[in-house]
Amino acid sequence: MRNRFIAVLLLALPSAHAAQTPPAASPTGWGGYLGREQQRATQYYGIGGRSVTDDITIPHAILAAHLRATPALLAEYFRISAVGAVLSGAIGVQGHYANGLAALFLACGQDVACVSESSAGITRFEETDDGSLYACVTIPSLVVGTVRGGTGLPSQRACLDLLDLEEPNSANELAEVCAAVVLPGELSIVGAIVANEFTQAHVSPGRAKAVT
Repeated sequence: MRNRFIAVLLLALPSAHAAQTPPAASPTGWGGYLGREQQRATQYYGIGGRSVTDDITIPHAILAAHLRATPALLAEYFRISAVGAVLSGAIGVQGHYANGLAALFLACGQDVACVSESSAGITRFEETDDGSLYACVTIPSLVVGTVRGGTGLPSQRACLDLLDLEEPNSANELAEVCAAVVLPGELSIVGAIVANEFTQAHVSPGRAKAVT
């Protein structure tokens, strides 16, 4: 599963759409309406965080080689997931944004509690006319920054430097990196599910072995 994640990550990195800076808000405007460190429907209104989208079109042959799945299977899974999300009252339609974001937040000195609202979003898979897969992720309220807080810690600052995010005004670029991490994560997990490899992907690292 790790290899397929890396392969798709390399394909996804160049396509992140420019993140949008959130509008200014008064200190009293945050209140219970926006729900800092909580998931709320208001996060889809474009307030309280940075909005970013990443997308990619993957040819059928590449998808079959790396994920052992077809565009039709992934698109069908998305349609089923969208219905399930509506019926369950979910805020968004996505597989596991929180996994990738939590790791990136820890590495780059972000407020890990903000993974809650930052992991709200929508994943979309569609089969194109030529049989390729169009995949898209949208994160409407991504709470990230590149100054102060944990970003000044040595290891976290080193990670930001490796990502070429050493400038103070590079929070939008960090948001784009977040989207580029989330997209291959969605492709990887859904690909594993539709290829009936999800359980084996967790067993193979040894997590299911008996503790002695």
